[in-house]
Amino acid sequence: QQLREKQKAKFIYGVLEKPFRNYFARAQKLKYGTTGDNLMILLELRLDNVMFRLGYGRTRKEARQIVDHKHVLVNGKTVNIPSYQLKAGDVIEIKEKFKGAQRYKEVTGARLVPAWLEADHEALSGTVKAIPTRAEIDVPVNDVLIVELYSK
Repeated sequence: QQLREKQKAKFIYGVLEKPFRNYFARAQKLKYGTTGDNLMILLELRLDNVMFRLGYGRTRKEARQIVDHKHVLVNGKTVNIPSYQLKAGDVIEIKEKFKGAQRYKEVTGARLVPAWLEADHEALSGTVKAIPTRAEIDVPVNDVLIVELYSK
């Protein structure tokens, strides 16, 4: 069960084993919250995941590709690293040159944007208002089992 939960989390966020282990190590070092909660928060604050949450990619893989292809500005700077860790207050936007692309014309407010994010679909931008709490992360993963697995 523990392994299945870890594999599920890795698959949902599109993270391989080594980076996932590194996220777990970072989550253990954080001073606030439990390790499981911190792990989910670190995964949720990845740039590719935030792009997906804002609705600029239909899937996390598509959002990852958008970041890879340098379509994204974070606080006015080009970022092409899908695992880039965002902080509260960061502003994410699609570059001016790509705003006319068909994929972004289809962006509507159809997907529900989480409370910890603020999306402006007209300007194709979004802001990380706050660091999410575990209750705001609606991923069906039991983080306690992942912590138990790595604690062996």
